[in-house]
Amino acid sequence: MLNDPTFWVAIAFLAFIILMMLLNIPATIALKLDSRAKKIKEDLDEAEALVREAQDLLAACQKKQRDAGNEAGAMALNAQKEAENILENGRKRLEDNLNRRQDLVIARIQQAETTALEKIKLRTADIAIDAAHRILKKSLLNDKIDEMTNQSIKDLSKHLQ
Repeated sequence: MLNDPTFWVAIAFLAFIILMMLLNIPATIALKLDSRAKKIKEDLDEAEALVREAQDLLAACQKKQRDAGNEAGAMALNAQKEAENILENGRKRLEDNLNRRQDLVIARIQQAETTALEKIKLRTADIAIDAAHRILKKSLLNDKIDEMTNQSIKDLSKHLQ
């Protein structure tokens, strides 16, 4: 038995087990494994928390992006409405300005027509008077002309009143 290698392997194994029990190595190994498992669990929890935080940040960024897109769309719509209002106001002002100018031109034309008609009437009256004067001068004698002129001057004050 002392020469048997199996016996010595069994003794060495038993000595190893006793030495391990005396030095409390299984508890130390278990403690280290537990601490390592605890650290791994903490790392996993932290990783999950980081994933949740990243997902929250992603959702917040996507919401901000959607809000910014909606705001940009609203701004574009407002800008388009404002441009349409400016264009419409410009058209109205241009139309009003054109109407005022047209009215002014029409008034000037009417004034020019009135002035021209007055000038024509005066010129016609001058021509008629001159023609009447020539006709009367040829047809009447000088004495008769003087007498009619004096009578006309006397009657003139009556007609002017």
